[in-house]
Amino acid sequence: MSYHSIVLVKQVPDTANISGNVMKPDGTVNRAKLPAVFNPEDEVALELALQVKERYGGKVTAITMGPPKASDILRECLYMGADEVCLITDRKFAGADTLATSYVLSETIKKFAPYDFIFAGRQAIDGDTAQVGPQTAEKLGIPQITYAEDVIEVKKDGVTIKRRIDGGNETLKSVMPLLITVIKEATAPRPFRAKLAMAYKNAKSLMEIEKMVESNSLLLLDDLIEEYKANGLFIPTLTTEDLDVDIERCGLSGSPTKVHKIESVILAGGEHEKINPDKEGLGYLVDKLMEDHIFG
Repeated sequence: MSYHSIVLVKQVPDTANISGNVMKPDGTVNRAKLPAVFNPEDEVALELALQVKERYGGKVTAITMGPPKASDILRECLYMGADEVCLITDRKFAGADTLATSYVLSETIKKFAPYDFIFAGRQAIDGDTAQVGPQTAEKLGIPQITYAEDVIEVKKDGVTIKRRIDGGNETLKSVMPLLITVIKEATAPRPFRAKLAMAYKNAKSLMEIEKMVESNSLLLLDDLIEEYKANGLFIPTLTTEDLDVDIERCGLSGSPTKVHKIESVILAGGEHEKINPDKEGLGYLVDKLMEDHIFG
């Protein structure tokens, strides 16, 4: 028996390079001011899905919701071994909070049924909410296991998962289909396979092909799309026109979470005291820590 795994991936701003212009006045991230990267825990989720495929057979589908540039990480999914990918993009989806995002994702996932697993990173580094995975499972009406470390065993009657908890881990068994959120420590993502990178480096989404046509009047859009499809290099692209969604539940209009206030926090050094790196200095430091009730 083989299994279909769907992996939810996200292109996120590189939060290691935050500047003072990273936030817009409306409280959303100014993504143009930051380089974009593959969300680390989503990459680990993809690795677990690929391991399930290798052990039990089946296929892996990677889905991302984001701007047209998010097709960059879909190509990376193909380089790692994903069988198919899908880009969800539309200006009407912009500014979505976790509620609106999970709504669009759940409606998209229905188009890829039947499936056995949905893998996702525990959380994205640009939001740190850990809500999208669980909310998506709730909207699909399927069970979920969060903070997963390992897929221990998959059988026809269910899957056994090890998950992280405070102070240790626990082993759970669930029926399928099932949504699993994965922690970064679960495993290390595999490197790109050179053969796959060469095969899919020219894969393009609808928007990327449209840009090619705009810059070259000799190219015909429909012919170019058919050519990319024939060569297995077309990245399927879904917009509001392709999904059965209520526009009022998408983007900013469908996002009840609003940013009330933004403050730029500047960390500055306060009072400090230099302590000599010797026995006397160490004794003095311990005495001060005990005095402040940090020790003792």
